[in-house]
Amino acid sequence: MTSPMIRMTGMVKRYGPVAAIDGVDFQLGEGEIHSLLGENGAGKSTLTKMLSGVATPTSGVIELDGRPVTFETPADAMRAGINMVYQENSLVPSMSVAQNLFMGDEKLFNRLRPLYIAAQQFLQSLNFNVDPWASVSTLGVAQRQMVEIARAVRKNARVIVFDEPTASLTPEDKHHFFHLIRRLKQDRVSIIFISHALEEALEISDRITILRDGKLVETGDAKDFDRARIIAGMVGRESGIEGETAPADAKPPGKRVLSVQNLSMGKAVRNTSFSLYSGQVTGIFGLIGSGRTETAKVISGVLKRNMFHGGEVWLEDKPVRYRVPRTAMRDGIVYVTEDRKAEGFFDDMSIAENIGMGFLAAGFNKSQVVRRSDIAEVAKYWTGKFNVAALSNEARVIELSGGNQQKVVIAKSLVQKPRVVFFDEPTRGVDVGAIAEIHRLIRELSRSGITVVVISSYLPEILSISDRILVCRKGRIVEEFAAGTAEEKTIMYAAVH
Repeated sequence: MTSPMIRMTGMVKRYGPVAAIDGVDFQLGEGEIHSLLGENGAGKSTLTKMLSGVATPTSGVIELDGRPVTFETPADAMRAGINMVYQENSLVPSMSVAQNLFMGDEKLFNRLRPLYIAAQQFLQSLNFNVDPWASVSTLGVAQRQMVEIARAVRKNARVIVFDEPTASLTPEDKHHFFHLIRRLKQDRVSIIFISHALEEALEISDRITILRDGKLVETGDAKDFDRARIIAGMVGRESGIEGETAPADAKPPGKRVLSVQNLSMGKAVRNTSFSLYSGQVTGIFGLIGSGRTETAKVISGVLKRNMFHGGEVWLEDKPVRYRVPRTAMRDGIVYVTEDRKAEGFFDDMSIAENIGMGFLAAGFNKSQVVRRSDIAEVAKYWTGKFNVAALSNEARVIELSGGNQQKVVIAKSLVQKPRVVFFDEPTRGVDVGAIAEIHRLIRELSRSGITVVVISSYLPEILSISDRILVCRKGRIVEEFAAGTAEEKTIMYAAVH
């Protein structure tokens, strides 16, 4: 690459004494797809936030078309043609999809019908199945991600930074997204692609840059990399991560702990029935809109099932009907959300306070009077157990990397000493090292006799972690497979047909 469009030289970003980025050089050519890889906390998002005007560099120079530039705000970067699609969406929940797409480009007087028709045509051109009239607050995580991507593409940007864009997408949606990226490349749009899905980076990239602990490890043509080389660069050694996530021998079911019969909730969950067993990991696979998340939320009290003909849920020999999560928690049923930022933690609270909230919710202390020292002790135990990387337990959770945020969310749930745990997309936006840690934790829980359910749209994860696999389609469980005999194509066929 002779003349890069973007050149970042000697970039440094410090938060107090800690350098999140330390002397990194980065270049991006016109019409290039450049993957930026590294573990959680490696500095990928920080580097791109400096480029997009979200974070101010401590030192370093950013050049655009050979001229030094300074972006004080994201608006400055957008005016220069640099857009960022964040891992955690930045849409306005109370507005419609169409209003979010055209936000900032409104005229003094707007006619709504032409606006919505234009939004619908644009979304269809991208093969994104999203209703432009729908309120963003009613959309699932994957559909919100589609709107974020569409909004960036509509801005006619010269550079688009995609931070974990495929983490919530189904295989079909990923196919459409990669087709879109290649189309943007043909139009000379430059792409920075941040992802923990290494196979995707190898498939789509022209060049790859690896960061570790805020420093540049190596950069080069994608054709010169393979998965083993990338992992070695990310973790600083040859890794056993592949073997750690390999399928284990399926365990036979223990005692039946939870039984669901004809569970129904509106159009999302329709007369679904299944059972869960102690000491076993049950994987639930389904496409977006299949009702897998809603099923888990109804069982755990996050959503209410139909008042009439809503079905039955039995916890061992007792019929239960939870209207709020608190009562489900008291009975030992916990749901770990797929959307950690919106539903998983209190972003203005510290790590210790978030874990302490889980401890309080469990109601172990009937007087509800808990000393701060008790909470600090509980938090210290769980952050140590999960290897949460932070300066201290008083650090705010919002300041952590995605993988460490996920560990805090899981710790906040497990401090409640559950009997049944629903993990919804537990490794979304998490690096390969943290994935292995979370998978080991899940297996540990099942070996201790806890009933574990893993909901995931990533089939290799379902196959590697599950003892049995349930497939959800159109609001009901339609197939069951033994993990040892199941194949990706048969599971996918059951999810689609």
